[in-house]
Amino acid sequence: MSAAGELHPAVAILVAFLLLLGAALALAGSIGLLRLKSFYERVHAPTISTSYGLASVLLASMIFFSVLQTRLVVHEILIGILVVVTTPVTLMLVTRAALHRDRLEGNPEVPPPVPRADAGD
Repeated sequence: MSAAGELHPAVAILVAFLLLLGAALALAGSIGLLRLKSFYERVHAPTISTSYGLASVLLASMIFFSVLQTRLVVHEILIGILVVVTTPVTLMLVTRAALHRDRLEGNPEVPPPVPRADAGD
């Protein structure tokens, strides 16, 4: 017998809704990754949906285990903080690496680098 059967129906519906929302956001990001044309367009869809989808799943986990254990369970917040901090940084590094590669290859679709104000000093 699962302990989830002891949950109040309203809590179970809320947790199920948050899990389905997280799954739908992950699916939207995956579809965006497949359908968008260029690399630079494709980077945004999975990044944004991953952050919001994961937040939804973590919130569902916090609610589920807090109600089930009758105490506040918040260690998922650490997971959320790490994802929120690392996802944009990873996006930026991967995009800059691709931009650098495309500029070295002379791709005409990539804008030239913007000259820095302190470059002449």
